[in-house]
Amino acid sequence: MNIYEEVKNAATIGISGHIRPDGDCVGSVMGLYLYLKKVCPDAKIQVMLEKPAEVFSCISGIEEIHTDFTSDVEVFQAFFALDAAKDRLGGAEAYFDHAEKKINIDHHISNKGCGDVNYIVPGASSTSELIYELIEDKSLLDEEIAKALYIGIIHDTGVFQYSNTSPATLNAAAELIGYGFDFTKLIDETFYEKTYVQNQILGRALLESISFMNGKCVVSMVDKKTMDFYRAVPHDLEGIVSQLRYVKGVECAIFMYQTDTMEYKVSLRSKEKVDVAKVASFFGGGGHVRAAGATMQGTFHDIVNNLSAQIAEQLKA
Repeated sequence: MNIYEEVKNAATIGISGHIRPDGDCVGSVMGLYLYLKKVCPDAKIQVMLEKPAEVFSCISGIEEIHTDFTSDVEVFQAFFALDAAKDRLGGAEAYFDHAEKKINIDHHISNKGCGDVNYIVPGASSTSELIYELIEDKSLLDEEIAKALYIGIIHDTGVFQYSNTSPATLNAAAELIGYGFDFTKLIDETFYEKTYVQNQILGRALLESISFMNGKCVVSMVDKKTMDFYRAVPHDLEGIVSQLRYVKGVECAIFMYQTDTMEYKVSLRSKEKVDVAKVASFFGGGGHVRAAGATMQGTFHDIVNNLSAQIAEQLKA
């Protein structure tokens, strides 16, 4: 697949990613946006995406994102769904459905492809790595495009610590930092640094975590009352599940936060023995072998019990 060849004749191009956009979603969307602005200067290009977290304000052009989705759906000649299938695009799904040409680029194993053109590579570290790969003429890259894609890669690989990091990932990262941006500062400011509120709620989540299955699993939950107390938003909860995974002896970490009455957003992380994508897909979610998630209904204890049954089955095997 060649990105430019797919859209070179399009007068209007839309780009979107999944709801609650994380680093890879934002990095891939903005990297593609900046690239297309260079190679398709006469086209009208729009990014339709929920407002990204403030830590990503260092990405060039991020203020140009359209975060309000109107009822009047514009028909784009080409529309990209990145880092997700169309059912996770939120308000942008209607734009994707009405587009004359639908292009889906993703690395989630649960995505079977939802476009006229699909490029789904489950073995890739991130959608940002795929965008980098699909830009055939690397001379068209510049510092701002490289920075956006690098952010996406470091966020989905845990700064190259996760098992999805491959030699190709490291080669791509090495070439991207060659464009001259301060990559160490970028890692600190977008991945490691936390606000006071984020550290407070992280501490609360760790303090109230529960170890079970003889220490092989750990779970923590933040309800709406707690989020309101800290004035926290979903972005403030990022990284908690990864921190839970670092507990010695833990094979699978579960973190959930309440989104509505009897409804929770569940994040799963594992080390070696549990395929959390399989667990999440059983409950209508998806993701990667070592990182996945789902939205589940029920009480906190009901959800933990349901997840435990699936996790225990894999641990026994």
